[in-house]
Amino acid sequence: MARNLYILAGTLLLFAAISFVMAMTAGRFQPNLPASGTLWKTTALFLTVGGLLVSLLGVITALFEQIDRRTELRRIDRANRRNPHNTGPAGPAR
Repeated sequence: MARNLYILAGTLLLFAAISFVMAMTAGRFQPNLPASGTLWKTTALFLTVGGLLVSLLGVITALFEQIDRRTELRRIDRANRRNPHNTGPAGPAR
């Protein structure tokens, strides 16, 4: 799940960078372009903030997934220490 959020954050930040470049070059190469630099700057700002928020959610999701994995491993380890003949969910070893 965290990997998908990282990909989304990267995409949003890429589009933010493109919008920033468009804000800096809007009207220089095509003077009749019907876009204003302020609109591109606002778009770049919102995409940057969105990308940063999504990347923060990705980091938090990765941390919680790691906590879940470690908790599960500790639970299995404790169960194996109580019953050494049990090797896990598949049953005893033969």
